[in-house]
Amino acid sequence: MINSLSGRIERAFLPIALAFSAAALIHPPLFVWIKPHIAPALGLIMFGMGLTLDFSDFAAVLPRWPLVLAGAGLQYLVMPLLALLSSTLFGLELEAAVGLALVGACPGGTASNVICYLAGGNVALSVTMTMVSTALAPVLTPAIVYALYDAQIAIDFWGMARSVFWIVVFPLVDGLVLRRLLRHRVAGLVRVFPSFSILAISAVIACVVGLNQATILSLPLLVMGAVLLHSSAGFGVGYAAGRVLSSDRRDAVTLSIEVGMQNSGLGVALANTFFTARAALPGALFSLVQNLVGVSLARVWKRRIASGRITGAF
Repeated sequence: MINSLSGRIERAFLPIALAFSAAALIHPPLFVWIKPHIAPALGLIMFGMGLTLDFSDFAAVLPRWPLVLAGAGLQYLVMPLLALLSSTLFGLELEAAVGLALVGACPGGTASNVICYLAGGNVALSVTMTMVSTALAPVLTPAIVYALYDAQIAIDFWGMARSVFWIVVFPLVDGLVLRRLLRHRVAGLVRVFPSFSILAISAVIACVVGLNQATILSLPLLVMGAVLLHSSAGFGVGYAAGRVLSSDRRDAVTLSIEVGMQNSGLGVALANTFFTARAALPGALFSLVQNLVGVSLARVWKRRIASGRITGAF
């Protein structure tokens, strides 16, 4: 019963996120109370991700270290630059531009592993890329935002670094260690945590939507355009790089998803902690957009791979 319900929730990630956000637009109090709990919720999600992993999951992809490093490089070099370019092209105000840069400077999102599975990509490679980019996040995320915007707005580098560590790295490692120590005893938690994560991140997105109800209802087309360009370009750059670095199209699909899908929940949490609710809006919109684009592409790639046209043109 529980496994069946969890599976349905996992398959309905995007509809759930859209439904929660729509409810927040109609009646913000349903979700805005979550604001003080966003960081702990993200930490619990990362703990759950750690529970679903095992140290042995990464042994098979160690020989693929050039691809893993390429994924991290694109994550922390190309995505922040694409955020800056998108903000400039659409003329975003400073708060929204900083929020988009925060998303661009975040590590890979946990949803990327699910989307990679749905697309028929290399899941072990996807998980490893997410882990590596997450491990680098406490240093690189605040450093990138500091480098891009410190001249225009005060950036608390060390405060942000501490937040990233406690929200992302610490709970994820805790989950890994607990899985290693207890194994079968946490099997039940492992089965339900992905569905819990989906509900939690959907609620966090809805909270930001509720906090920005007036802005969203005034149709922030410039912000939406910048977010759509940022996410789509990330998928495109990741896929192109994968085609250059590997002869296996599944690796290209994996790299595309890892680069195009950021840990937008972390971006939202950092924006709420160090900036404003308006700065968190790009992160919330990015989460909806990246999942919409990711799910759509996954369906196309899955059909292509299943038909045996892995080496053919996509």
